[in-house]
Amino acid sequence: MHQMENTASAVIRQAAPALVLTLAVATGAIVGNLYYAQPLVAKIAPEIGIGPDLAGAIVSLTQIGYGLGLILLVPLADLIENKVLALATLVCAAASLLLAAGAQGVVAFLFASLAIGIFSAGAQILVPFITHFVPPERRGRAVGLVMAGLITGIMLARPAALFMAAYLNWRAVFLASAVLMIAIGAVLWRMMPRYQPSGTSHYGAVLASLPGLVRNTPILRRRALYQMLLFCAFNLFWTAAPLMLTERFGMSDYAIGLFALAGAGGALAAPLAGRLADHGHGRMATYGAMASLALAFLATVLGEHILSLLVLIVATLVIDAAVQTNQIVSQRTIFSTAPAVRGRINALYMTTVFVGGALGSVLGTLTYHAGGWMVTAATGAALGIAGLAAFATERLEHRSPD
Repeated sequence: MHQMENTASAVIRQAAPALVLTLAVATGAIVGNLYYAQPLVAKIAPEIGIGPDLAGAIVSLTQIGYGLGLILLVPLADLIENKVLALATLVCAAASLLLAAGAQGVVAFLFASLAIGIFSAGAQILVPFITHFVPPERRGRAVGLVMAGLITGIMLARPAALFMAAYLNWRAVFLASAVLMIAIGAVLWRMMPRYQPSGTSHYGAVLASLPGLVRNTPILRRRALYQMLLFCAFNLFWTAAPLMLTERFGMSDYAIGLFALAGAGGALAAPLAGRLADHGHGRMATYGAMASLALAFLATVLGEHILSLLVLIVATLVIDAAVQTNQIVSQRTIFSTAPAVRGRINALYMTTVFVGGALGSVLGTLTYHAGGWMVTAATGAALGIAGLAAFATERLEHRSPD
């Protein structure tokens, strides 16, 4: 086993930049599948026969599928050879996207939406994969670069879908993504080294071990809580911001897409966050992320009040960078656990974060309609402050490794 890992590590060292870049692009493209339908619901629903009252099911089923994939699919990374598993999820994701592109009725499209979510969880197989082949002192940078690709995929998915649907149609979005999944699979088939987990458990035992991992890994519970709060704020912002930009600034869908592109610059914080964590500054980065997120939400109130897009763009960059920074520090921390359980640890962590994101989407709509942007921004700031309060209770002797 050690000989195999040493051989794989040598392969990584020889082609590390290209492999990490490829994994970053792959995770971004895969997770982007979760967000293509969100801005296109109004176009998709009438064509496939879904009424306005049920149109939200298009997005909800994809998100539910992703949650199922995190719990049922990602833990297999501790059991099945990772290259085979990753390629299998890509093939299934491509097939699901093709089904969505060609769907003519409600049942077919909703089934495809659920399947897209399930197999897009394959992105979370690639994130811990790279940690098996890099030394601990470089782990933060490697995770940071891959996660920069993932967050960029999240940020670019909505504007990309809007632009492509405007010039072609919504079916072209799903078709193009299916082709992209196949292309990425072909590249990974050539570049991705094999990694066979050392565990000998069966699938049922792997799933049965999840509650015990939560119970016996306090740093997982804490880090998942911190990022759940911040990702809740992130989704709250991106759910309510388009409503505010339309009402207060009179922006079109195209202009909002450009605004989202500007906000994607926050992903550039990922490599820096990884370096900070690698150099022992993880706690400082965590405090900074939570505090800056709270302050940036408050700054958006000023930007909305004086109708300053510049203030909003800067605040958006800070919010995105804060969420990304805490994500990198947290994942570097949880990946310090034993290699044999990293797939399950990441599945549990990301499932908790996903729940926070889903709550944020709901809160974004509720708070905006309840009291406008002031209430939304105050809620986002409160989430950052709640993260600070939770982090402040972390005992020094039980603190996460930097």
